[in-house]
Amino acid sequence: MKFCAKVERDKVRNGRSAILNRHNEISMKKVILTIALICGASFLATAQPKEIVAAEAGNPALLKPNYSVPYGPTTVAAITEVLDRIHGYLDAHTPTRVIDRVTGAEITDFSIVNTNAIVERGDFPIISYEWGVTYSGMLHAYETTGDPRFRDYVAKRMQFIVAMAPYFQKLDDAGVRGLSNSFRSVLHPGALDDAGSMCAAMIKAQQAKLIDARPLIDHYIDYIMTKQYRLADGTLARQRPMADSLWLDDLFMSVPALAQMGKLTGDTRYYDDAVKQLTQFSARMFNRRSGLYMHGWIAGMTEHPEFHWARANGWALLAATELLDVLPENHPGREKVLELLRAHIRGLQAVQSESGLWHQLLDRDDSYLETSASAIYTYCIAHAINRGWIDALAYGPTVQLAWNGIATKVNAQGQVEGTCVGTGMGFDPAYYYHRPQSVRAAHGYGPMLLAGAEMIVLTKSDRGIINDGAMQFGHQPTNTESAK
Repeated sequence: MKFCAKVERDKVRNGRSAILNRHNEISMKKVILTIALICGASFLATAQPKEIVAAEAGNPALLKPNYSVPYGPTTVAAITEVLDRIHGYLDAHTPTRVIDRVTGAEITDFSIVNTNAIVERGDFPIISYEWGVTYSGMLHAYETTGDPRFRDYVAKRMQFIVAMAPYFQKLDDAGVRGLSNSFRSVLHPGALDDAGSMCAAMIKAQQAKLIDARPLIDHYIDYIMTKQYRLADGTLARQRPMADSLWLDDLFMSVPALAQMGKLTGDTRYYDDAVKQLTQFSARMFNRRSGLYMHGWIAGMTEHPEFHWARANGWALLAATELLDVLPENHPGREKVLELLRAHIRGLQAVQSESGLWHQLLDRDDSYLETSASAIYTYCIAHAINRGWIDALAYGPTVQLAWNGIATKVNAQGQVEGTCVGTGMGFDPAYYYHRPQSVRAAHGYGPMLLAGAEMIVLTKSDRGIINDGAMQFGHQPTNTESAK
């Protein structure tokens, strides 16, 4: 009986111990869990980016913006790397050989006239208005980087053109004409597209002592001055798509060549004609309210639909920029040209996208972003800042964003993406909206070279800074006034 009572007491005692142990186990788990939660919260607080922690603490202004392109200043090294990629691609894909169109064999004996002779075609022709811009861009890249590869690219191809012109003239004399002759546009320019851009580039190469091309230069200029169709007031015009058509593109296809010829010869009539073209085109085609140019104008129309095609606006801005570069300071038309350039840049700044690029139709932001025009604007705005024509404080952030945007359009191979192909004159939006884009559109390469070269100059001025989170450019103006 005593034994049974002892057993019962042990059971009670053991039960109480089990309950106490279970209670202690639960308490210990709670302690461990509490410690883990505290440590975890501490870890999360230290692991999260400071801006998120700050935002959770009540300062969301410190959250990092999600920009679509790099934001803020760049470096000379970064710009140069982009230019190097473009040069590498173009140098490998624009050959300078004469071949037999039938056999593909290289022709080296030019004492014999081979009527099958053509210039070997790479990804791009080395004689075209687009390549006139590319030669100018290569020369400018050499000036700003000092890298002789850019200069040598121009020298090799320009020397080839000068050397081969007599041979292809022999082919022309033998009846190989029109598109069958690779030098058709050199021997028989039939439009400003054939003459102006190549002429301007040749003059620059001649002044750099890379070539002696004066006969070809004179031939091109004679076409512009005496053979291209003009309106009664002397404005350069075309007879397509309808009679007496003004193409905004033609400002670039004429004005830089005229301006460079004025510099080469000192003859003021070339300057005068260049200024006349710019001002008379602008009188018909520049919208003062928007600060943008229409693409096409046709005499006799009672109304002129305004389609502000991006690249045509680029050609107009580039023409004014190149003219101001060489137009004498005392020329009576200089202030007018400068005023037009400033008004145009203001208009373009107002329609820039958040990515830094501009739209195919500038004032229609549902049209695609276009690279070649954006690159032209980048060059011209940066150049205008560097020359002191416009305010760095006002336009520096614009052009920095523009470069950051267009730099993303150069792929690893050095090809320029997002460039609209060649485009005629249209009077409905669908025509412009649906123009294809291609890395084989030659229009993108020269502008990218020009833009990068000029941004090197601007970047070396060391004025771009991030101030209070935003891109600023230049220093505080000296004529500030305190509020009273």
